[in-house]
Amino acid sequence: MLALLALTGTFVTAIPYSCMPALFKEISDDLGLSLVQIGTIWGMGNLAGIFVSVIGGIIGDRFSLKMILSISCILAGVTGALRGLSTDFATLAAAMFANGIIRLIIPISITKSVGLWFKGKNLGMAMGISAMGMGLGLMLGPLISATYMSPLLDGWRNVLFVYGGIAVLIGIVWFIFGREPQQADSTERHSGVVPVRQSLSRLIRLKTLWFLGLTLLFRMGGIMGMTGYLPLYLRNRGLAAASADSTLSVFYAVSSLFVVPLSSLSDKIGSRKLIIFVGIVVTIICLGLLPLVDGAVIWLLMVMSGMFMDGIMAITSTILLETEGVGPAYSGTALGIIFTIAHFGTVFSPPIGNSFAGINPGLPFAFWTFLSVFSLFTLAAVKETGWRKKASQAADISE
Repeated sequence: MLALLALTGTFVTAIPYSCMPALFKEISDDLGLSLVQIGTIWGMGNLAGIFVSVIGGIIGDRFSLKMILSISCILAGVTGALRGLSTDFATLAAAMFANGIIRLIIPISITKSVGLWFKGKNLGMAMGISAMGMGLGLMLGPLISATYMSPLLDGWRNVLFVYGGIAVLIGIVWFIFGREPQQADSTERHSGVVPVRQSLSRLIRLKTLWFLGLTLLFRMGGIMGMTGYLPLYLRNRGLAAASADSTLSVFYAVSSLFVVPLSSLSDKIGSRKLIIFVGIVVTIICLGLLPLVDGAVIWLLMVMSGMFMDGIMAITSTILLETEGVGPAYSGTALGIIFTIAHFGTVFSPPIGNSFAGINPGLPFAFWTFLSVFSLFTLAAVKETGWRKKASQAADISE
């Protein structure tokens, strides 16, 4: 089941999404899009998350996760394929929004499923393996879509059609072979479904939830802006199309390689926040240096920043699931809330950052660096959930 969850992230959530930056040059030439319009479309895919993440979390707390994933994969495939029918900016933006409505429910259901299947010190590693599937897809999307898939399939439209068909197939696999995750421990079971108002009232009082959401807002705002802009930026600087797309693939590839080791390391050292802190600092340095360097140094910066991409996401989700007051009964709704907060950053950061390119092509990176700095301050307010902190608290109580 963990393998199926990881593959769902790869082929349904990640590849059809991360292929877009590599295809933007071809799409913009075909549809006549400006740089700001491209940034808007890139953010439009996450705009839906502001509206559906909480709803998706509530649904995940109340209905069969197997059926949610099966139906969501099929609908994500259909709406993803509809992007290939776009004729202008408005229709592509609408298709991206429609796809986002369905696609962004899936990571919440995957994360909740992992949280129910795995407990204790195994949770971090399991979350890392699940996130590795997502990272693999994020790597493959820009690596193969424009350079190999588009020439092979005669254009970007057919690439999106094929990815949509694969997502539908994964949904059918879920329907036939999927299984429900283990039930919560008896101490955490509820005799009935928790009312929505009660769930939201309980969760919105948790300060850690808000600060985790804000941390993701600032961090993901910077990352989303960079990933959507970098291939176009490098092509405009004279780098070959394949090389420009490959830099983004390297970023995601390194992320996939390090997500499990970093998640496991957080289990081993008993600290979640330390790894997140180091990852954010490294990302800030790399974003700030990107417009100032050339050649192999760009690849080095992408490797360094990519090391922590999915690892931070996996460990952040782990912190939330381990936070006192969440528990299995509320985990879906809690994930929906922090993803809703985070999506504000992923929606508005790309077009705002891209607008600075008219002043100087390197200025968008400065904006996304500045945005990322704020995540350090919000992270400081998040309560540690690693076992070392808990052991320290237990020792203080015993004394």
